[in-house]
Amino acid sequence: MGRSFFMEVFQMTIKQKEKISILRHQGISYSKIAIELSVSENTISSYCKRNNLGSIPKTKNQVCDENCCKECKKPLLRGTKGQPKKFCSEQCRRNWWKANVASLTKKAYYVFNCASCGKEFESYGNKSRKYCSHSCYIKSRFKKRR
Repeated sequence: MGRSFFMEVFQMTIKQKEKISILRHQGISYSKIAIELSVSENTISSYCKRNNLGSIPKTKNQVCDENCCKECKKPLLRGTKGQPKKFCSEQCRRNWWKANVASLTKKAYYVFNCASCGKEFESYGNKSRKYCSHSCYIKSRFKKRR
């Protein structure tokens, strides 16, 4: 079994090659093409790399999903440390969260009675809160000293 036998057995048809080209230009991955054509993923990968189909340019929306501000879609600069940025500014972050409150599932709500005025209030994320507002806290704190 020489090299020519190996090449003849695993050679793709012209239709398969055309199909690969079409699918890669649509942005389909090697693995999905391999499944569709019943050909090894490595064969698809090497064919695409030999024929400059390896990296299909992303569309503008795909690029922006990864490294653009979620609110205004401005490109973001990637820092060297920590998590990647999602927003370009504090204002964009606040605007996005105001518009997407429904998508957030908050589970840490606690219900208390204010130690100063007795009114019932909800607190998110703070189990030990005693006052419904800063003014009730101030009233309670300075009323005791007098």
